[in-house]
Amino acid sequence: MNFDIWHLLDQWDYQPGEVAVRKFKGKDGGEKIQLRVDLGLLQMNTTGRPDGKRPYGHESLLQHYRARLEKHRRTHGGNDDSFTLKADDCAKLQQEAIQYHHRYICLFQLDDYSGVIRDTERNLEVFNFVNQYAESDELAWSLEQFSPQLLMMRIRAKGMLALREERHGEAVAVVEDGLDEIRTFYRQHARQDLLEQSGEIHSLESWLEEIQTKRPLSQREKLEHALDEAVRREDYEKAAQVRDALRNLKTSR
Repeated sequence: MNFDIWHLLDQWDYQPGEVAVRKFKGKDGGEKIQLRVDLGLLQMNTTGRPDGKRPYGHESLLQHYRARLEKHRRTHGGNDDSFTLKADDCAKLQQEAIQYHHRYICLFQLDDYSGVIRDTERNLEVFNFVNQYAESDELAWSLEQFSPQLLMMRIRAKGMLALREERHGEAVAVVEDGLDEIRTFYRQHARQDLLEQSGEIHSLESWLEEIQTKRPLSQREKLEHALDEAVRREDYEKAAQVRDALRNLKTSR
């Protein structure tokens, strides 16, 4: 067996600062994603656990620990107060979450926004699970500190889906609600100091401004602009026509 992948790397140059990713069908018939990194390739499945493994017979470690929780509840009269995730458990869940992180970054680059939403929401479930059952606040924060980046990617994916269907108003609402969600996260964790420094907030604010700038004008806005232009050019006949059109627009509603 030839283990050398140099011929693959030689045909696909690495570009620093760029996310170079491609999707293809593997020999098993399933879709795969490859990410070009400086020293080689990362390959992952498009569905299920990215590395294709089934830990303890489950789709993911998250499902395994949820099964352990349900077993604990059955043997403790439905009570989960004594169920805890130790440092090793949290480390394993974090390592698995990194796999999904790599994949949703690739999926975003491939314009698979539904896949991004699926994987970001899945990792948010992991963070919430660890936050609820970790044996210490420090362990919970070791994962939860990455929530703003995760939320930003989910917001961007939802916004891009709306823009793809030319629902600009919905995209604006998605970003505004998302910004509130990230700000609330910082406040709930008493990290107001990070509000001004947050790269995620700054990125989404810039994107929001871009969406609003490129938003198609409504019929009313078009008429109002036409009226301003007619008055500026002292074309009062045209201005009168536009005013009539604006009045007709009001009465038709």
